[in-house]
Parts: sequence; C-alpha cells; structure tokens
Amino acid sequence: MKKQTVGISVFTALLLYIGLALPVRAESELDFKLVNSTGYDLSELYIGPSSEEDWGDNILKKPLKDGASLDISFSPKAKASKWDFKVVYEVDSTSVQWLGYKLKEITKITLFYNKKEDKTSAKTE
Repeated sequence: MKKQTVGISVFTALLLYIGLALPVRAESELDFKLVNSTGYDLSELYIGPSSEEDWGDNILKKPLKDGASLDISFSPKAKASKWDFKVVYEVDSTSVQWLGYKLKEITKITLFYNKKEDKTSAKTE
C-alpha cells in the first residue's frame, strides 16, 4: 500500500525531472482525460508508477469540481507500463485508489460514485 508523505519526495523530484505537466499536453502516449462524475468535488489527485511506494504530491492546483474534466499530460520520458492513481473527496477527505492502469491503452477515465452502494468506480475508454 502506498503511503502519503509530507515534503518533497524522491518521486516528486523525479516527476519534476521527467516533466509531468498539467494541463499542457506533452503528446505522450500516457496522456488521458480525467472526468469527475462522482457528484462531489475532488480536492486531491495523485498519480504515480505502480512500481513506486510513495504517492508524491497532490497534482491538483484547485479542486476538480463535479462534472469537470482535466487533461493529464506526461513527459514523453515517462515510461512506466502501469500507473496508479488516488483521489480525495473534498467533502469528507475520504480517498479512493485505483492500481495498475495501462495508460497507453486509455484516453479517458471517468469517475463515478454510487451513493446507494457507497462505491466509487472508474470507467476507461
């Protein structure tokens, strides 16, 4: 399980080095659109290679509102085959994680929340 840490991590420094940029498109085959269809605002977003233990820093500069989308772009130097991501709900700070996504095969990830089942899910395209 990944652990969130305070301060600048080695992973964060690596992201800065490889040039993970939001929202500027770097034309990487890992780029995708994240759509928030949960019914709630998201206050934090973390994305990292599945091989890393540390989540690094929150990449959202402001909350991602319900119904909004965000183009996520990577440097062409980013080469991991599987990626994990985590979101944190603004309303109660609960988090949800998704592990092992092959971003080369994905152009869009839409997040949903089913209040009746208390379950957040993701649909990929």
